[in-house]
Amino acid sequence: MSHVAETAQSSQTPASESNSSSPASLPASLPWVTRLVSMDTVSRNPNLGLIETVRDELRAVGIEATLTHDESGKWANLFATIPAHDGETNGGVVLSGHTDVVPVDGQQWDSDPFKPEIRGDKLYGRGTCDMKGFIGAALALVPEMQRTRLARPIHFALSFDEEVGCAGAPLLIADLMKRGVKPDGCIVGEPTSMRPIVAHKGINAYQCCVRGQAAHSSLTPKGLNAIEYAARLICYIRDMADQFRAQGPFDELYDVPFTTAQTSTIIGGNAINTVPAECKFQFEFRNLPTLDPEPIFERIDQYARETLLPKMLREHPSAAIEITKIAAAPGLDSSEQAAITQLVRALTADQDKRKVAYGTEAGLFSLAGIPSIVCGPGDIQQAHKANEFVALDQLVACERFLQKFIHSMSVEAHAH
Repeated sequence: MSHVAETAQSSQTPASESNSSSPASLPASLPWVTRLVSMDTVSRNPNLGLIETVRDELRAVGIEATLTHDESGKWANLFATIPAHDGETNGGVVLSGHTDVVPVDGQQWDSDPFKPEIRGDKLYGRGTCDMKGFIGAALALVPEMQRTRLARPIHFALSFDEEVGCAGAPLLIADLMKRGVKPDGCIVGEPTSMRPIVAHKGINAYQCCVRGQAAHSSLTPKGLNAIEYAARLICYIRDMADQFRAQGPFDELYDVPFTTAQTSTIIGGNAINTVPAECKFQFEFRNLPTLDPEPIFERIDQYARETLLPKMLREHPSAAIEITKIAAAPGLDSSEQAAITQLVRALTADQDKRKVAYGTEAGLFSLAGIPSIVCGPGDIQQAHKANEFVALDQLVACERFLQKFIHSMSVEAHAH
């Protein structure tokens, strides 16, 4: 029996054999969730094992999946469709989730992060919250999706490398566009405590390399200090951040209601008595979705090219400033009139407007013309931390939400 079919008949789990305090009624999705969490898909590790497992389980129940790989072939996205009752595969709604998780290096866990364990009313493990809980719940309901006479198709989109700058989803979306697949909407199941999120900020990350000229520190005029010029650019970025904080624009529905910027890593120099020839640093800014990120970067780049670099070249002809984009993910600003927004609001009975500072792949789907909203089990406060967990009642709530969603996609629901 395939795991997909088996999940529909059993809610038993190997997550914690010895735990006597777990609830009598466990989430039906627990076998799928624990299976996914048991796979170490930290972003630096290939995710192909997980993706091929899901592909094979779907194939076993008659659902073919399309994989899109990265250049190395070790990472892949998965897209699969459960057609409408009449065979239609276009339109419909995507259930989207990323398969990668953040590292556990340096974190003090009370249990093996890749051996999910129930303690009390929570399931612990890396990715339980962010975001294998949602993926597992959705996969567990595949049999119900197949039993339902769907008026519109339901799609699965599983991506790689979301945590390192949404590297995988653009390949998946580009493949959909190429194949002419155009879903009507998308639900991204990031942890929101099962409350709809209608907007989030954009993320833009860069690396800057400032190149100077080494010299003995007693002969500083003969060298060019890369750290000192990097510091001037870093201070300029901080000044921009201060300006956004003081002058806006503002959106008070965010916990941080303005665009932010910061320098996050820096390395340079090799000895106290040497003028440093190179300094590298990374910086990011998170823009309100109503703010175009390109002019923000252009201000930084222009200051580097037109103010700093000429001064550096006057000191030494080998001077250079190189800025490269590491990652970018657009913000999300969902329309309240969009059918997917109204659907998720109806299914959750929640009309509150919520916006968050963290990013998701919903902005990418939205940019591609697929209206999107964020809603999934777990609390974002637990994500990325040691002893990450998802409350079991959150998985149950997600299952109920998805059951309502499946019914809303049925011929019966569309007849009314």
